[in-house]
Amino acid sequence: MRESERMDRRNNRIGRRSILVAAGAWVALTATAQPTQALMINQTAPPGPEESGKRAELAEQAIVQRYVRPLWGEPQVQLGTLVWPASLWEQLLLGRWCYWWQAHLLDCAVDAAVRARTPERIGRIFALARGIRVRNITAWTNGYYDDMSWLILALERAERLLDIRFGEAVGDLHRALYAGWRPDIGAVPWRSHDNYYSTSAIGPTGIAMARSGELTRAAALSDFLQARLRDPRSGLIFDGVHEPEGRVDHATPTYCQGAAIALETELATRTSDSTHHKRATDLIAATADKLTNAGVIAAAAANDSGLFMGILARYLAEAALALGDTTAANIVHASARAAWEHRAEVGGLPLFGMDWTRPVTVPDHPGTFTQLTHSSTVPAANLSRDLSVQLSGWMVLEADHLLTAAGH
Repeated sequence: MRESERMDRRNNRIGRRSILVAAGAWVALTATAQPTQALMINQTAPPGPEESGKRAELAEQAIVQRYVRPLWGEPQVQLGTLVWPASLWEQLLLGRWCYWWQAHLLDCAVDAAVRARTPERIGRIFALARGIRVRNITAWTNGYYDDMSWLILALERAERLLDIRFGEAVGDLHRALYAGWRPDIGAVPWRSHDNYYSTSAIGPTGIAMARSGELTRAAALSDFLQARLRDPRSGLIFDGVHEPEGRVDHATPTYCQGAAIALETELATRTSDSTHHKRATDLIAATADKLTNAGVIAAAAANDSGLFMGILARYLAEAALALGDTTAANIVHASARAAWEHRAEVGGLPLFGMDWTRPVTVPDHPGTFTQLTHSSTVPAANLSRDLSVQLSGWMVLEADHLLTAAGH
């Protein structure tokens, strides 16, 4: 039986009743669970392995051990908790639903399997994909085009690089993105029935369309970014614009640059139009000039912005490989070194900060990091607990290994 058929059958078996039964059982089991004991923090981490793949593997182990949990008691259906240590409520995965964080967790799991394919890693990819589908309740799709575009990129890479199939998932998501196209604007909005056109939706949607052969539409999205969202002074791409009134959000977050660089890279390698190569290299140069600190990707805050650094690193690595851009490669290598050198260690595994140029700050009581029973009410230490921040650390180390293994 093909793997895609197995996944379809598993999805069909997981109905609403079984979800509720599993969730109820999981609540009963975890209600009696004891809080996690205090964990030892080593703020001054030892040098650790020099080999890039070993460093990426340790980042992978840290996230898998700390964050990845069965969804509602189903061991073959998994998701990542949003924080660590997690309260019992957070471990139940019944609270805030961060579809796009889980999409990037899945993408990192694909990275790990590409680095070293094992049955455990392949199984994890299936379990995380099923977790997203089950937790999303009704379908693979939702009302946010940025969410769906990030997920289709992870699933498509798993299919292309690992020959893992997910039934109709990629097709369903692609049709949803295609249906979101606004011909009067020439782009897809951030979410359905909205007038905000964000780089975070346009960029990955364009990448997905380019990889599926929809080059005309992908090029139109590239042109939209250049015409409506490129800052002529800095050369960076703005966050988004309200159309048709033309009100622009002038923020230039790092992940917007990463998404735009990736779109131009895809078009540069798939078309004969040299414009896209120039757009990519110009944006890489502007990013290096404006959004790095001593060559290291600029810091983010916690929560959603914790993913921004890693997304930029992922697509800089792809541009370095596809276009031979040494500036992109240098940023990735410098960022990976800084993230590794300034990490803390908990239980012998890395914990990354929100600013890769500075050591991770420990809590007020050095040496321990205790379980927070009601974490949402406790002021967050700079020792980042967010899955998003730790995913960025994993992403930059995988990007660094990808380049190193290719001789860059």
